[in-house]
Amino acid sequence: MLIAKIHITLKEEVSDPQGMTVKGSLSRIGINNIHSVRIGKYIEVSLDTDSLKDAEDHVKTMCEELLANPVIEQYTFEIINV
Repeated sequence: MLIAKIHITLKEEVSDPQGMTVKGSLSRIGINNIHSVRIGKYIEVSLDTDSLKDAEDHVKTMCEELLANPVIEQYTFEIINV
């Protein structure tokens, strides 16, 4: 079995209002040395395969067709053997 650890974030050129809100809240609690905050998603998927190639293909399909919005988001992933 393989585990895919997927990180989905907004593309750099896309405004992140949630991140700006968190940055403002950090400032209000006295943490003022924050340059910026970007919010994203972390998803773990267990894959019932031992083929790294199949796992990579499936994760790319998942991300491109369902998990990430390719217009405004980018993704990276790591696959580990458990």
